[in-house]
Amino acid sequence: MSALQRRGSVVIGFGVAVAAAIASAAGIFARGSGAFITVTSPRGDTYDMATTGVYAYNAQRVVAEGVGWDIVTLVVAVPALLLVLPLLARGSYRGRLFAAGLLGYFLYQYLEYSVTWAFGPLFLLFVAIYAGSLVGIGWIARSLAVYGAAANDLHDGFPRRGWATLNLFMIGLLVVMWLQRIALAARGEPGLLLGETTLTIQALDLGLVVPMSVTAAVLLLRRSALGYPIAAAFGVTFAAMSIAITGMVLSAWQVEGTFEVAPVVIFGLCAMAAMRLLSRTYRVPALARAHPRIGAPVGSGT
Repeated sequence: MSALQRRGSVVIGFGVAVAAAIASAAGIFARGSGAFITVTSPRGDTYDMATTGVYAYNAQRVVAEGVGWDIVTLVVAVPALLLVLPLLARGSYRGRLFAAGLLGYFLYQYLEYSVTWAFGPLFLLFVAIYAGSLVGIGWIARSLAVYGAAANDLHDGFPRRGWATLNLFMIGLLVVMWLQRIALAARGEPGLLLGETTLTIQALDLGLVVPMSVTAAVLLLRRSALGYPIAAAFGVTFAAMSIAITGMVLSAWQVEGTFEVAPVVIFGLCAMAAMRLLSRTYRVPALARAHPRIGAPVGSGT
C-alpha cells in the first residue's frame, strides 16, 4: 500500500467519522421537544408527525428509531472508525478490511437517511457522508485488489461456514419479512408507510444488502479466495447494522411504550454471532501476512 493510498484512506476515514459524529449528535441532541401532531397522508394513513427538531415532518415512530440508530453510530461506529485509522496509516491489511466494513455501514445509513427523512437541515451532510463512504470503500478496495492474503492460507481458522450460514439466514429473513410487508402495502394495509411515498428501507435491503449477502455466501461456499476478504469486510457492516437495528427498536420502545421482542431477540443474536465470527476472522494468521495478489481457491475450511 503506497504512502498516498495510506494518507488518502486516513483522510477519508477521518472526514467520514467527524461528519457522522456531527450528524448523529445533531439527531440525538437536536431532535426537538418531542411535540407532534396527528396528520393524514394523501394515501389516507393517519400517523403522529414530529413538529420540532432536525427530524421534523417525519413520523414520530421513524424519528424514535432514527435517534436509536444515531446513538449506536455516535457511541459505537464513529469511535471504531477513529480507532482503526492508525492501522490504515500503517497500511495494515486487516485494518483496511475492517475500515471498509465500517464505511459500508456509514454508506448504508446515510444513503437511507438521504432518501428517507423529510428534507431538513442535515440533508447535505447526509449526502456528503454516504458519498465520502463510497469513495473510501473504492479507495481501500483498490489497494486490496493489489495486496491480499494468500488464498491457500486463508482456510486456516477462517470461519467460512459460519459466515455463509449467517448470511444465508439474513437473506431468508429479509426476503420473507420485506416481501410480506410489500404485499401488505400493495393491498393498502394502513399504517405501513407512515407518510412516506414508498418503501425505501425495503428497496435498499432487497437491492443492496441481500445481493451483498448472496455474493459473500456463494463465494465462501465455493471456497473462492475473493470471498474471504469480502466476508471479513462485510461482516463488520453486518455486525454494526445488527447492533443498530436492535438500538432502533429499543429506542422506539422508549417513545411508544410497546416492546417488540422478536426483532430485539433476532437482531441481538445476529449481532452477537457476527461479533464472535469477527473475533475469529481477524485472528486468522494469513490476514496479518498480506502479500501480493490473492491466488487460487483454497481447500477445506470451517
